[in-house]
Amino acid sequence: MLAVVQFIAILSVAIFAGAAIYINVAEHPARMGCDTKTAATVWAPSYKRAYVMQASLAVMGFISGLTVWFLKGSILWLLGATCIGAVIPFTFMVIMPTNQQLLAPERDLSSTETRELLVKWGNLHAVRSILSFIALVIYVALSLKA
Repeated sequence: MLAVVQFIAILSVAIFAGAAIYINVAEHPARMGCDTKTAATVWAPSYKRAYVMQASLAVMGFISGLTVWFLKGSILWLLGATCIGAVIPFTFMVIMPTNQQLLAPERDLSSTETRELLVKWGNLHAVRSILSFIALVIYVALSLKA
């Protein structure tokens, strides 16, 4: 049972971190290489597709990490779970207002403000990448130690 839950924790956080890092290292810089209207136009469907996948992975990584902590009693599993779990409220409280501004129907997709919002979004998303990578390192290190 414990091994299965550890596997789920590591797998879900690894996929989340990989996707988040890919977005920050490749996808978002590529779209930002385009004109603002194109960047904003392709950002919206990308965000909508990634939202469900990343939310599910963050929840699975958090719950499974908490479960391992509960079963093993290692405070470091709680730390890893807290790191991946933190992306959820961070997304809702910090990133979501920017998302809503970018998705506003009346938004001028060619404006300087839109470009600034896309840059801000990329910087905020990097926090998710960092938190998920920290959780992954903790989970993997603890599983290798066992």
